[in-house]
Amino acid sequence: MKLAVASGKGGTGKTTVAVNLALAIGGDLQFLDCDVEGANAHIFLKPRIETIRPVGVPVPLIDAGRCIACGKCAETCRFNALVRIKKRIKVLPNLCHGCSGCQLVCPNGAVTMVSRRVGSISQGMAGGISFASGELDVGEALSVPIIRELKALDGGHAHTIIDCPPGTSCPVVESIHGSDYCLMVTEPTPFGLHDLKLMAKVLGKMEVPSGIVINRAREPYEPLEAFCRESGIPVLLRIPFDRRIAELYSHGETLVDHIPEFKKMMLDLLEEVRR
Repeated sequence: MKLAVASGKGGTGKTTVAVNLALAIGGDLQFLDCDVEGANAHIFLKPRIETIRPVGVPVPLIDAGRCIACGKCAETCRFNALVRIKKRIKVLPNLCHGCSGCQLVCPNGAVTMVSRRVGSISQGMAGGISFASGELDVGEALSVPIIRELKALDGGHAHTIIDCPPGTSCPVVESIHGSDYCLMVTEPTPFGLHDLKLMAKVLGKMEVPSGIVINRAREPYEPLEAFCRESGIPVLLRIPFDRRIAELYSHGETLVDHIPEFKKMMLDLLEEVRR
């Protein structure tokens, strides 16, 4: 089973749920930290990193000897990564999305695609868990190529837990794509509800089954409860507002290792998903 853990906003406890669910399940499991702009699952899983490799995207290299500066490449690029200036084509690599359209339309074969690094992928083991995480380089904007390569690491494990980026943008869609189920982690606040609604719309469009985990649950927040009832999306787990959880999180410790009832909560959550 490929299980994505997502949230419409940051700070709801998404990684807390993903990490502790992975530890509770154990066995033949793969953990992919796709939050490449703020990966932090390693703080809790403490993996032994065995390999780190770069991730690149293809960008055009112009052969000045063959280029006739016709401008067809610049006209084709919807991201304005190529500009014609005084009978010369200039490449702006940071704007390039690597579609290779410029290479296809060049009449003289003056365009060659070369790799430009945008980030890296780290792989290792966290106990018996196969672990991989991505990291976007400082100043870069393209998260999706790193996420795509992370998900290509699928080794046919019995379970794959995908810790998604926050929000509802392209990196989130790429992270969730192909999952069997998505857990939406939210909090009982107006902001939490607002972004949960956005996340629910995205999953509806993607046709991915989903359930809700309410973190820091105290007294019922009626607008959130009403949305859950009206949408028909089940609330699978309510994590209590507990000082112990905050203290463990702040020390980089996992809940299943220190709060005995939490492992059962996570396993019960998995059973609810399977139903």
